[in-house]
Amino acid sequence: MAQSGASVLSSGWIEDGKALDIHFTGDAAVVRAAVEGAFDRTDAIVQKTVDRARSLIIADMDSTMITIECIDELADYAGIKPQIAEVTERAMRGELDFEEALRSRVALLKGLSENVIDQCLVERVVIMPGARALVQTIRAHGGMAILVSGGFTRFADPVASEIGFNKAIANRLGIKDGVLTGRVEGNIVGAQTKRKALMDAVSAYELGSSASLAVGDGANDIPMIEAAGLGVAYHAKPKTAAAAAARVDHGDLTAILYAMGYPRSAWACAD
Repeated sequence: MAQSGASVLSSGWIEDGKALDIHFTGDAAVVRAAVEGAFDRTDAIVQKTVDRARSLIIADMDSTMITIECIDELADYAGIKPQIAEVTERAMRGELDFEEALRSRVALLKGLSENVIDQCLVERVVIMPGARALVQTIRAHGGMAILVSGGFTRFADPVASEIGFNKAIANRLGIKDGVLTGRVEGNIVGAQTKRKALMDAVSAYELGSSASLAVGDGANDIPMIEAAGLGVAYHAKPKTAAAAAARVDHGDLTAILYAMGYPRSAWACAD
């Protein structure tokens, strides 16, 4: 902190031995550069203390609210995971156009049984540690939670319900006669759709510019992360991490609750 030219005003534990608050005056960007990575396996989020308890969360699903990329797991049932997972990784890194990459991957799933979706939900989908606590705590304090996924409604709807989101926005897989058609129905939920969902919610609920929180890991999350009052890159790809005002590289999603000033005793549920 001293090397950054900042002056420490006070400090205190949000959660003893787990999350520390340090109040300072100085250049936030300089302080962030000084403290990120300065402590082993410790996340540091630098922000204004005022209004840090956000009242809107817009969240990505795959590799953010759940531990997997659903399309990769569907591909595994079809026996083509390696080739689809490679495209997924490149798209999430921002090396490929997201919409084109999604259409090309879905096309490879043509003929896969619809029943595999439910099987994948049961066997592969795991809620990310801290997801329930984060979303349900925001809602318990009067907030709104929206899941906006470049994945598919058949996963996003049950995941949103299980975690506690108000609603979910995602892509619709084409299905006919019990098998995947290899197409995505309607407009693709991409980067600009995610940003629009955030901006629409801010407007609809008449929120201040600092009241929103966006969290994601891929390049298609960057526009919403940049537009949010606090944009968080969660165990993110390099481009996303570079674009975000805050990063969680080590902890789980409850790190964001601590950043909002909530000790465990204020969480809506244990996670």
